[in-house]
Amino acid sequence: MKTYLVTGGAGFIGSNFILYMLDRYEDVTIVNVDKLTYAGNLENLRPVEGNPRHIFVQADICDKAAIEDLFRKYDFDYVINFAAESHVDRSISDPEIFVKTNVLGTVNLLNCAKQAWQTGDDAFKAGCKYLQVSTDEVYGSLGAEGFFMETTPLDPHSPYSSSKAAADLFVKAYADTYRFPVNITRCSNNYGPYQFPEKLIPLMINNALQRKELPVYGDGMQVRDWLYVEDHCKAIDMVAREGRLGEVYNVGGHNERPNLAIVKTILSYVKEHVDAGVGEELIRHVTDRKGHDRRYGIDPEKIRRELGWYPETDFETGIQKTIQWYLTNQEWMEHVTSGRYQEYYEKMYDSK
Repeated sequence: MKTYLVTGGAGFIGSNFILYMLDRYEDVTIVNVDKLTYAGNLENLRPVEGNPRHIFVQADICDKAAIEDLFRKYDFDYVINFAAESHVDRSISDPEIFVKTNVLGTVNLLNCAKQAWQTGDDAFKAGCKYLQVSTDEVYGSLGAEGFFMETTPLDPHSPYSSSKAAADLFVKAYADTYRFPVNITRCSNNYGPYQFPEKLIPLMINNALQRKELPVYGDGMQVRDWLYVEDHCKAIDMVAREGRLGEVYNVGGHNERPNLAIVKTILSYVKEHVDAGVGEELIRHVTDRKGHDRRYGIDPEKIRRELGWYPETDFETGIQKTIQWYLTNQEWMEHVTSGRYQEYYEKMYDSK
């Protein structure tokens, strides 16, 4: 039996990873630590409610005593760190919380794992690994051509991506200084079930279903590489189990699309299958985000070559599955969009 500490497991990617792992493996137990901020939602984990191999603990990864207690209580084989503040707009208005969670929280996890696993100078319990889930945004912005590779210099442009780059460098420093067993994965934009609706795709789906305006930054021609979340979960599983120690692996979907094209695709689907009265007149171009990167694109050749991973879900299939999930889970959407986040969202876009 392998025991995982999964942080941020009530969030979008973390909850999908837990559902994937418990469905795929019978010999896995997961201790799920989440602070349950606005983007953490235990409804995401309803399919494993009551499963004895899923143990939920509400805690902050910055809380040293709480994390140390978990390492004393459980014999962890893996730490998978999803816990992060991840919304760029929020990082621009409040950078400090991003430094606290994304940087100091990561360092606290590293220290607790190092203390628990260390058996001697530069020696650690066999088979243990810390995996940092990062983002392609640490690389900055691409021109019209080329792709991010693992060797691309870090050049973050927002407080969010800067905090993730800083965390990555701490993970690398622990590998170099202490020979601590780590991997880092850097993924492109994820989409799929359970994504909090401050992000582009669920936000646009929700607004289209309600015939609300769809706010698009600038001209909407910012290009992103879209990765279906289940494909990402498979990659993380492979890297945790088989990735070479100390290595970074880029995880991309080979699905580059401009943001405006994504919005029009969603509108077209809703118009055809749900509400014929919905159209592109709902699109509203708003003032562009500060420091908005123009294009991201990932080269996933290294993870394909070394581990045999590839993105199995093409965008046309993935976006339809995603829209259909939100259509059949509108109660979930109503729950997560109620309360203080909805007020924050409306205020934020009314000011642009």
